[in-house]
Amino acid sequence: MHTTALIDEIRAQVRTWRARGETVAFVPTMGNLHAGHIHLVNEARKRADHVVASIFVNPMQFGKNEDLDAYPRTLADDQAALTAAGCELLFTPTPEIIYPKGLDAQTFVEVPGISDVLCGASRPGHFRGVATIVLKLFNIVQPDVALFGRKDFQQLLVIRTMVEDLSLPLEIVGIDTVREASGLAMSSRNGYLTADEKQRAAALKRALDQLASDIQAGMAVTDACNKANDSLRQAGFTPDYMEVRSARTLAEATDADRELVVLAAAQLGKARLIDNLCFNR
Repeated sequence: MHTTALIDEIRAQVRTWRARGETVAFVPTMGNLHAGHIHLVNEARKRADHVVASIFVNPMQFGKNEDLDAYPRTLADDQAALTAAGCELLFTPTPEIIYPKGLDAQTFVEVPGISDVLCGASRPGHFRGVATIVLKLFNIVQPDVALFGRKDFQQLLVIRTMVEDLSLPLEIVGIDTVREASGLAMSSRNGYLTADEKQRAAALKRALDQLASDIQAGMAVTDACNKANDSLRQAGFTPDYMEVRSARTLAEATDADRELVVLAAAQLGKARLIDNLCFNR
């Protein structure tokens, strides 16, 4: 695997592959990789001739009081894992390369509506940062297909909407969440959890499962969400939100909606954990 921070090197290698009629899959990450990321790379290899990954801790998507400086950087371990998984090219730019004029002077991309709810309401500007960096990376790598985990369900919908609205010539593929044996969704931020907190964190997935089951059994959405939030508090969480939405649009669920998703975000110790579950009513 070749690692470079240079945009020109990425573009030159991709041009070489394209000249041979070969296809490119892309897996963008912020590093500190876990088995979920490697699963994305494995799935990417099934969908294209070559796999490119990126590692960039994007300052534009972090708020002023969030964990940008503390976010774990584990480049050597990440390189070893990506090499073993069959990734051929790794892009590791610096903020100066990505944002040469600085964040305040940077052109940005914003997906209206869908970016302003749920995590977008709790983290203002977060999805502006996500959409901007993902579009920049797409323009640099120019892949045929890009893969994202469904754990970040809202992020996936923001990116799908951006790609559709801006007529980008690539396919977005969502890959099912990879979980610990306990059911806890794998996340780089799980490293913030103590051993005791990691055991209690499995309550988040159990709450989602129970909420979906309650709604399917006919319980009112508000009552089911209140019950789920109570169970999280009993496990030591501080819930941010627990909401049932249309799985297609993230609009508030109506009685007519059959394809639903329950999305949750909650604080446990130093970790802000998110998860979701799609289900049919």
